[in-house]
Amino acid sequence: MEEKDSLLIPSYKEKFSGILLFGPPGSGKGMLGKFLSSAGSQYHLSTGDIFRALPSSSPAGKLFYSYASRGLLVPDDPTIEIWRRYVQGLMAINAFNPESQDILLDGMPRTLKQAEILQNFVHVRHVIVLEVSNKEELLFRMQKKMRLEGRVEEIEMKVLEKRLEVYEKGIGALLDFYPHHLISKINGGQRPLEVLRDVLVRLSHLLSREVP
Repeated sequence: MEEKDSLLIPSYKEKFSGILLFGPPGSGKGMLGKFLSSAGSQYHLSTGDIFRALPSSSPAGKLFYSYASRGLLVPDDPTIEIWRRYVQGLMAINAFNPESQDILLDGMPRTLKQAEILQNFVHVRHVIVLEVSNKEELLFRMQKKMRLEGRVEEIEMKVLEKRLEVYEKGIGALLDFYPHHLISKINGGQRPLEVLRDVLVRLSHLLSREVP
């Protein structure tokens, strides 16, 4: 049965064309990703959304919540495996077409090892980094978003602060991993439409380009 299924939904053998979206929790990555995907040829994919959609009683769901409840990252290998299976599902239902769309990755890679593994699956065309220096503003945004989404178990301040700490600890090595000319840093402390404006002014040529 497994062999027959693999013929019905063949694996995609080429690398996806991708744009990475970095920024601390609360910087507005998700909103920017939704803006860009609704107006261009990008498919916005949030790793956080993937994990939060997992049934809490499933092995993968239990793994995610055991780390998320402490503000920590899920280990690298399970993260990549869950992401790969999810993307295969998107292609199977024709929600994502890698031959005509960039994949706009929000929340991955989060570690140097993930970036190295991801090279096997994604050709990174560009990296957008949302920078927000005001920690209090980030914490306020995070709490507001989680209340709106009903994620009350993640609102505890020490958990939110840990998430910011984990991001700041890892982002330097990630940015060093990618060529400098592929990285665009944007002021994420602005209003959402101002952030979108700056991204489009600087990168419209990249975002409107058709994927080969």
